[in-house]
Amino acid sequence: MYQFNYKKRVRYAETDKMGYLYYGHYAKYYEIGRVEAIRSLGTSYASMEDDMGIMLPVLSLESRYIKPAFYDEEIEIQSILNEMPDKMITFHHKLLNSNQEIINKATVKLFFVDMQSGKRVSAPNILTDQLKKYF
Repeated sequence: MYQFNYKKRVRYAETDKMGYLYYGHYAKYYEIGRVEAIRSLGTSYASMEDDMGIMLPVLSLESRYIKPAFYDEEIEIQSILNEMPDKMITFHHKLLNSNQEIINKATVKLFFVDMQSGKRVSAPNILTDQLKKYF
């Protein structure tokens, strides 16, 4: 299992009239978690696209809202890989408030695609080589 944690503060522009983090913005938080988790493994989305010609479209997203997040609250984004990626990568995200209470859970499935051919490919070695020690 691999887990990466990243903190982000809820901005005013991300809230609704009640001062809650607007539900439509949660997917952005998952993306922040994924991007930073991949960066922590020694590569980046930009490098995968620009240098390797691989993109990661989202196949599915399932989200469960448990408690609201509030304006100016610092949220911890936990991004977890329970299994080694192959042609697909599945991130399990948890968002925690400052009291370490889980306020949201999500599962996001993505797959690796060669940008020229449009065909599915395996996860790049630069990613899987770094992940081997966790599995």
